Amino acid sequence: MKYISVKEMQNIDAQTDAVGGVSFAQLMENAGRGIADIILELPESAGSGNDIFALVGPGNNGGDALVTLNLLAVEGWDVIAYLFKRKAGDPLVARVQKAGGKILLAEEDENFEGLRAFTAKTSVFLDGLLGTGIKLPLRENVADLLAAASDALEMIEWEPYIVAIDCPSGVHSDTGEVAPEAIPADITATMAAIKFGLLKLPAFELCGDIAVVDIGVTDNVPDWVSVKNFVVDEYYVSALLPDRPLDAHKGTFGTALIAAGSINYTGAALLAGRSAYRVGAGLVTLAIPSLLHSALAGEFVEPTWVLLPHKMGVISADASAVLLENLERASALLVGPGFGMEETTREFIENLLKMKNAMKKKGGIGFVHGEEKKEEEKERKLPPLVFDADGLKLLAQIEKWYELIPETAVLTPHPGEMAEMTGISVEDIQSNRLEIAREYAQKWNHVVVLKGAFTVIAASNGETFTIPVASPALARAGSGDVLAGLIVGLRAQGLSAVESALVGSWVHAQAGITAGEMIGSDASVLASDIVDFVPNILADLF
Repeated sequence: MKYISVKEMQNIDAQTDAVGGVSFAQLMENAGRGIADIILELPESAGSGNDIFALVGPGNNGGDALVTLNLLAVEGWDVIAYLFKRKAGDPLVARVQKAGGKILLAEEDENFEGLRAFTAKTSVFLDGLLGTGIKLPLRENVADLLAAASDALEMIEWEPYIVAIDCPSGVHSDTGEVAPEAIPADITATMAAIKFGLLKLPAFELCGDIAVVDIGVTDNVPDWVSVKNFVVDEYYVSALLPDRPLDAHKGTFGTALIAAGSINYTGAALLAGRSAYRVGAGLVTLAIPSLLHSALAGEFVEPTWVLLPHKMGVISADASAVLLENLERASALLVGPGFGMEETTREFIENLLKMKNAMKKKGGIGFVHGEEKKEEEKERKLPPLVFDADGLKLLAQIEKWYELIPETAVLTPHPGEMAEMTGISVEDIQSNRLEIAREYAQKWNHVVVLKGAFTVIAASNGETFTIPVASPALARAGSGDVLAGLIVGLRAQGLSAVESALVGSWVHAQAGITAGEMIGSDASVLASDIVDFVPNILADLF
């Protein structure tokens, strides 16, 4: 799904009408048909019936609402259009009347008595009052109308379905700001693409489920083709998951090597390793400070182990030689969870990237008749890399680190880590997440996963992918270790850097939501719970 600004959508509409082969009128017809289809597929509510009451504004959203009402009236629904600053002689209004719909004019409705009376009887409430081009605060007459409708909805014994067209009226579709009078929707039917503001707080909390309506925009429209921002959904993720052939063996699904842990953060390696296995890696190898082995091996029996030299419980600089000697089977390497911030561990990362102390693999070739034995040397190279947590902060201390990484890596900073890596304040990063993630993905030539509410995955080609999830279930220590494990597990199975990042981020978010629902409280979700619900998410995707 494409992710765009209000201005971009306006340009796309204009270009579609001018050169795309679809007129403004047809775009509106397509929008109305899509909204009507959504309403017709709604499950029955406690007060269900084929009746709908719609707030109809003067703009395109009001036009979309009238087309929707006409189509539902033809289907036998009882429809009522409440017109605000829209003339009764409007051809779209006439179509609704001809199909048997009722019309109520706001300017003739004293004290909103009609609004309250009809709202109290409806099964579906359609919000087509204001569109994406609003400015806040709302004018008094509009605010009063929305407040009256909100009061009426609260008085209904059952809960009618509230469907918003493009955005709930009173939501700023670029900034995510919300008028206090805005009515929360159960479903927001947004046209062609998701608008920036819908995936920002507080607007996101009012949108309910977001459904994108295909209005007929095609690849003949230049500004549509040039969109580089996307929202990830389950269909996109499902198509990227690697196949699981019946004749597979563990090597089919790769080896995820995870360098993680320190005396103070023992659990990071455990969480990352379990996540890599849960997402389908064939083999997981944990490279940890040797003193952690006895504690972890009793908890986690499936991995193999590389025991690294340590200094006072943290990975030491000379551990790079040991890890480099164990890269032969690794399909992907995760570096950083639970490392701590000691200088010796920073030196370990630098030595690893510069391949210091890496001995070339020697293989003997024998010759008959006593000929002298010759040796051939096999050059070592680093597998695809994922950096997380303290590994990112230590990485940032190495001059031109991004040039030392041999191929596209995945970097998974939260806003605080991103601030350390870039020198930009957390506040500035959070206020411009999409563009900052994009800027540094291009500067570093690596994939950036900027974690947090609405995680952003930015590729070096300028494309971004946003995960449409904001959940306190994910706000837990260890949650990032789980995400890093998912990503390296997918990378080990052959997904590209950006594919593994967006699939891992989407699965991680959905597993967190499911954990909160099944446990009964987001506050009680542990990072290990997120791992445990990964299979549920994969079951729905395969």
